[in-house]
Amino acid sequence: MMKRAWARAARLIVGSFGAFTNGLTSAMPGERNVDMLIGGQAVIEGVMMRSLTGYSVAVRQPDGGVAIKKDKLASITAKYKFLKTPVLRGSVVLIQSLILGIRALNYSAAASTDSKEGQEEISNWAVAGSIGFALLLAVGLFVLAPLGLTNLIRRFAYPAMSNFEYNLIDGLLRALFFFVYIYSISLMDDIKRVFQYHGAEHKTVYTYEAEEDLTVANARGKSTLHPRCGTSFLLFVMAISILVFSLIPSTAPFAVKFGARIVLIPLIAGLAYEVIRFSARHLKNPVCRALIQPGLWLQRITTNEPDDKQLEIAIIALREALMFDAVEDGKQAAVA
Repeated sequence: MMKRAWARAARLIVGSFGAFTNGLTSAMPGERNVDMLIGGQAVIEGVMMRSLTGYSVAVRQPDGGVAIKKDKLASITAKYKFLKTPVLRGSVVLIQSLILGIRALNYSAAASTDSKEGQEEISNWAVAGSIGFALLLAVGLFVLAPLGLTNLIRRFAYPAMSNFEYNLIDGLLRALFFFVYIYSISLMDDIKRVFQYHGAEHKTVYTYEAEEDLTVANARGKSTLHPRCGTSFLLFVMAISILVFSLIPSTAPFAVKFGARIVLIPLIAGLAYEVIRFSARHLKNPVCRALIQPGLWLQRITTNEPDDKQLEIAIIALREALMFDAVEDGKQAAVA
């Protein structure tokens, strides 16, 4: 049971890479549909794609068929304009994307094991249990353990460390824990396939941005590394957290420092959102290219080369999502 829970939590955390930023990817200035948000997320045996006003999840079923779930997207920022404020909008997108991403993972878990499309999805209790275990695992590995080790280092090896040094060591340990965890789960067969679908998602988005027909042949030659990937986003979060957490005195009680690291997550996510969007839109700038490079390196672990059937799934998902967005004449869908 623990092994199944660990595997389920690993899939959920990996899926969260895309969930964090499945709404962040946008066409670059000068390309078609500049205002259209095109993002994606690898799920279990499938891909979720979202456009400006809709999303679609395409999942390969055991019998070779394709299960599809799609719906319109309601944006809370359209109703409450103040939520579009820089930094604040990043936190809003984070919450909305996580909700959508978890729903997509829930659907894919059911569709990839059942031969009949539309069969009842996993129970809410099972989903809640998986999310709870994943959250505990993430907080324990990436917040509590690094913070505890940093305290031990200061106490027994370096008592005179400054506030910045304390948070730098904490941040570096957090990044190390994250890298080791990602590399270790990348060796699991289930996660290898998720990473293949992750690569298929990137190739498909690249094909769309290149204004090419959404075909397997066109997508096959594209890169699996994308500058606006959720993996890159999480690295930005870790880097920015070092600076933000430096505002908390290292001499504060352990409970205060731990609580601050949880409470300040929305602020850090909002700042990371702005940095990754800016850098991705100014890739010709050498500073911006340098900022995204670590994320591209890490994507060599979190993305694998997909096969043609996996590319087909990603293309189906994007085509279905784009059907929700009409072009200017209101009669045709914005499909490549």
